[in-house]
Amino acid sequence: VQLQASGGGLVQPGGSLRLSCAASEFSLEYYAIGWFRQAPGRERARISCINSSGGSITYSDSVKGRFTVSRDNDKNTVYLQMNSLKAEDTAVYYCARAPWSTCSYGDSYNAEFNSWGQGTQVTVSS
Repeated sequence: VQLQASGGGLVQPGGSLRLSCAASEFSLEYYAIGWFRQAPGRERARISCINSSGGSITYSDSVKGRFTVSRDNDKNTVYLQMNSLKAEDTAVYYCARAPWSTCSYGDSYNAEFNSWGQGTQVTVSS
């Protein structure tokens, strides 16, 4: 049972991309969904989390004000709109499901995310 992130690609600095996170084998509507990214040579890090209703969203400082997460539970999809992209946003982006409906912080919470897919590559370069 996996989530599938898609929509990555090559974009110039300052550009935008929208990633999608979809599930085909279960309903996302009851779960918080996290977005993570892993840059070359670095550990995977959480950049956002959206609760099951979409009413509460967290962002890391590195993306706050530039990235926006939303969800459409009718379409069983979560989105990551990325604007004002920078070279340091280059990474493989993943989405994953939390076992709960709410978002929280900390390594112990992040360790519980599951249903990881293969991720989608985002490259920001001129």
